[in-house]
Amino acid sequence: METQREKTHTCGTICLKYLLFLFNILFWLAGGVVLAVGVWTLVEKSDYISLLNSSFYSVSAYILIAAGVIVIMTGIIGCCATLKEMKSLLIVYLILLLCIFLLEIIAGVLAYITYQHCFPFCYQLDEELRQNLMGTMQQKYKQPGQESITEAVDKLQQEFKCCGSHNSSDWTDSVWIQSTQNVVPDSCCKTPSELCGIRDHPSNIYKVEGGCIKKLEEFILSQLYILSAVGIGIAFLQLVGMMFTCCLYRSLEEEPY
Repeated sequence: METQREKTHTCGTICLKYLLFLFNILFWLAGGVVLAVGVWTLVEKSDYISLLNSSFYSVSAYILIAAGVIVIMTGIIGCCATLKEMKSLLIVYLILLLCIFLLEIIAGVLAYITYQHCFPFCYQLDEELRQNLMGTMQQKYKQPGQESITEAVDKLQQEFKCCGSHNSSDWTDSVWIQSTQNVVPDSCCKTPSELCGIRDHPSNIYKVEGGCIKKLEEFILSQLYILSAVGIGIAFLQLVGMMFTCCLYRSLEEEPY
């Protein structure tokens, strides 16, 4: 009877080990996704950082990268603790999961509080971003030594199908526009070609209400929604992982030598 009890208990431990190992694989992959999003944001969208004159975008990318690295390292520790059945390492792993989970909760609460108490400062921040983008376009576009800004503006207008910070009339006071025959840059055209920006007509250029700043805001919001969903998914995974870790630790404690 005793032999049968030990055999059943061993099978339970093995099942817990494989379940926790599977969880760690999923957790590790989730960390990889977060890390990849952070790197992609920093590499592919870094041009926009210089246009916004704000460190928020780059700081967000670095936070994602750091979070991804921490999650991946935690997943590796979890795999080692599970496979080697090291109870002390399981405790360290459980503490790490708990800390990350608490940080996610705190970050979510702070984000909610910040959003709720944002007004009227949100409008002021939004207007400041509009003015910064418009100033950058008007003063730095196609000016000596501002090649990266020029490239970023052209990429922004083509990728988001927009023209100007608020609308195409923002280009009227541009230093470059005043020295050429163009009304808007060629990147404002629906079908870009040399000197296509001479004709300021809705059939030729993008006349998007709200301009490029609105498109940028919509893009950033969509990214935040995606990250929120990923964060909720990771938080759920962590709860499952903590449960499996506690069960495995208890099983190893009770298992006879």
